[in-house]
Amino acid sequence: MRILDGVAELATRYRGFVLDLWGVVHDGQAAFPGVADALARLRDAGARVVFLSNAPRRSHVVEAQLTGFGIERGLYHAAMTSGEVTWRLLRDRTHPFVRDLGPRALHIGATRDHSVVEGLGITLTDRAEEADWLLNTGPDPERGGQSVEPYEPVLQAALARRLPMLCVNPDRLVVVGGRLIICAGALSERYAALGGATLEIGKPDPATYEPVMALMDLPRDQVLAIGDSPHTDLAGAQAAGLDAVWALGGLAAEEGLANADSETLAARAAAEGVSPIAALRGLRW
Repeated sequence: MRILDGVAELATRYRGFVLDLWGVVHDGQAAFPGVADALARLRDAGARVVFLSNAPRRSHVVEAQLTGFGIERGLYHAAMTSGEVTWRLLRDRTHPFVRDLGPRALHIGATRDHSVVEGLGITLTDRAEEADWLLNTGPDPERGGQSVEPYEPVLQAALARRLPMLCVNPDRLVVVGGRLIICAGALSERYAALGGATLEIGKPDPATYEPVMALMDLPRDQVLAIGDSPHTDLAGAQAAGLDAVWALGGLAAEEGLANADSETLAARAAAEGVSPIAALRGLRW
């Protein structure tokens, strides 16, 4: 596997870039060094950049967070999140899983994720007996994000009422400021193991890429995806028919792959069933 130190070479081959956020652009607390400069150079080279994140919040919330990290709105074309896709599904009610969901949802997650249902007439509760379905946006401050175990009682309570789960972030793990924490996908995985019905919205589902490609308005062979997770970013891009590059920050770095050699990376990618065209040390020019 080829290992690139920056994106300059890629800008000569591709006109569009689908970039993951967490682990590629930032670590949940700050943007990585060189990212703003790389985005500015991609823009100046005529490339179109769309962020695609499994963040369980609407796009406008994530855009505001990026501005706080020094990633100004003029540095990218658009942002799309799994939270935004979920909001649209709940608004339109065309997907069979969400079509008949009632107006009351048991919420597992932080209050900052409430934008997923804003303006939709959905009431959130922390009591399973009051709910029609289960909205899972990830760990909450009270129970923490170290393991699934503290969430077992609420999952069991939801299962007892056969509440269907809408999981707004298929990621299992994420690195926040150097610490590994669980995501909504870990809770969804546990709920499914218990026998609960769950729909995971976001990467690697190729349907998540459709609104991104509409924003890109470019042929697929001119668009490249960059992400740090083989399970979501690389597998999702592959399913959507896009070339992909494996970013070696975030989860890859947590697994000790930041400075891995070509053979090690190729073997790991093969084990994951993905075929990135290259690996990338960091999102810099």
